[in-house]
Amino acid sequence: MINQTIMIQEELQRKINNRTKPLGSLGKLEKLALKIGTVQNTLTPELKNPAILVFAADHGIVDEGVSPCPKEITWQMVMNFVRGGAGINVFSRQHNIRLRVIDAGVDYDFPAGCNVENRKLARGTRNMMHEPAMSTELCRQAMDKGAECVRQEFERGCNIIGFGEMGIGNTSPASLLLHKFAGIPLDECVGRGAGLNEEGVQHKYNVLKQVAAKYNPRTPLETLATFGGLEIAMICGGVLEAKRLNMLIIADGFIASSGFLTAYEMQPDVLDNVIFSHASNEHGHKAMVEYMKGDPVLHLDLRLGEGTGVALAYPVLQSALLFLNEMASFEDAAVFDVEKNR
Repeated sequence: MINQTIMIQEELQRKINNRTKPLGSLGKLEKLALKIGTVQNTLTPELKNPAILVFAADHGIVDEGVSPCPKEITWQMVMNFVRGGAGINVFSRQHNIRLRVIDAGVDYDFPAGCNVENRKLARGTRNMMHEPAMSTELCRQAMDKGAECVRQEFERGCNIIGFGEMGIGNTSPASLLLHKFAGIPLDECVGRGAGLNEEGVQHKYNVLKQVAAKYNPRTPLETLATFGGLEIAMICGGVLEAKRLNMLIIADGFIASSGFLTAYEMQPDVLDNVIFSHASNEHGHKAMVEYMKGDPVLHLDLRLGEGTGVALAYPVLQSALLFLNEMASFEDAAVFDVEKNR
């Protein structure tokens, strides 16, 4: 398998180098073309039926004042998603990406027929200040639900999938997961989230410092169950399933990437299939991506979440494959190849 990967990479690199351009002149597009072709094991890779899964859930830690927003905004924003009015709706429509909005654990009963998919396992996580966010069994169930959603897309012919999230307070579990998995000091993991001021950030740090010291989980699953969220667990399970199905997997910002981080801790080779869509402006995301040795496609100072970075990066991936598959070679165009004639 390793030899086969090396062979396709060498063939892809020759094809990339033979397009009518100076060597390396398409920069990151060349790296993306190489990665996508390697995942698909072909010299003519293609993107089919792209999809973004947005998982939404509430968080008990919000009771400790770690967010400036009331938790009701979670369900209100989910309704905004299904009405088509959010940022992720705008960008998904722009790039013809299928969007699914999934209730992973929102503390609200959505009306029937509103196009919110019901995968609810609980009405949010428990307050980590007093008890673990989830039991390991609930966490496993959430991962299984995420995997099931990914399989459905694969069976529809999708080979590239991204993940988004919605959940007031969910930068707190993301910060704790980064701290525990990567060993990064907690103050470097905690940021403004949905708009905390300096005093609010300090309070959030003080709360999460107590939570971090309270528990000592031993495995990635226990860590996810202790500090995570239902939407993060579903993203984690979805990432692992997408890797099993050899799909391209696109990461969004800080919270969604914490699901990728957990999947990486469970199965490091998931990163072979992962592309990081952007470098978030949320504190801690840069360190999270660097820990996973990622190279973000975009640097736009985004911090919205929802999967918006995935949708915005998608046309760049399309461009990477268009140059690989449609740009003329030196031979076809009868253009002098400087590199071959040095």
